[in-house]
Amino acid sequence: MHPRRQRPRQKRTEISRNRLPSLIAQAQLSFTRSRYGEAARRYRRALAIAEKALAPDALELAVPLNGLAVVYKYQARFAEARRLYRRALAILEKALGPDHPEVATLYHNLGGLEHARGRCARGEPLARRSVAIREKALGPDHPDVAADVAALAALLDGQGKYAEAEALYRRALAVFERVYGPDHYEIAVNLNNLAAIHQARGQISEAERLYRRALATKEKFLGPAHPDVGLTLNNLAVLCKSQQRYAAAEALYQRSILVLERALGRKHPKVATCRQNYAALRREMSAKFPAPVDSGRWFPDM
Repeated sequence: MHPRRQRPRQKRTEISRNRLPSLIAQAQLSFTRSRYGEAARRYRRALAIAEKALAPDALELAVPLNGLAVVYKYQARFAEARRLYRRALAILEKALGPDHPEVATLYHNLGGLEHARGRCARGEPLARRSVAIREKALGPDHPDVAADVAALAALLDGQGKYAEAEALYRRALAVFERVYGPDHYEIAVNLNNLAAIHQARGQISEAERLYRRALATKEKFLGPAHPDVGLTLNNLAVLCKSQQRYAAAEALYQRSILVLERALGRKHPKVATCRQNYAALRREMSAKFPAPVDSGRWFPDM
């Protein structure tokens, strides 16, 4: 008796399932290298292949959907990112149930998307849902739960709820330091955000200490050209400007703009914000230190 041959669709499905991990790994590598256009193209290719071969609600679709949404968030394509996140969430909830940790990941990312859009109040319930799901599944001291807690803190921070935000940042930081040691990307993110709270409270020396530690850690783990490095450079520049340390602020803004433009493109909102901050610095410097009329040279910073 001859073995049964696979039907054409079954064969295509098997080939696609086998190809997807490789395609997704390539897309993830492009993303980690800050090549967002390339990452988006690779995720779209993986998604197209999966959609052609698999059922519309196949669990395998969730990974490229989520990955492409993350890239689109970095590219400020917020509406498209939200649509992809929501589609991935529906697939995961149907396949795994509403209380699965992977479902929490999508709520985490949807909350982060609202944070990127400056809509922190809208993101807060999404982040709280993420914490509740993952904490129930993994316990309060798991690093993935700590990441959800830190994300919730950022959304509270953005609403000026500093006391609760700081408590959550410190809770997350304690877990990360226990699990990862003193230097890790997650620790750098929390240090940056804690620095912003100290800055808002006027605790400038502590804010600067935390910003500089966050910057050093990000540069170590991500490299000097990553956009997250550019954001911390901008934050540190804002702090220096508030102290009228104009030369330091100018150098930080210039480096931040260079990093962000190369990674995100000149039209990205974060680039625009950094350029606006730098322009405000230049106006303040011009008012405080007008150039001498006879020489036309810029008065030196003090």
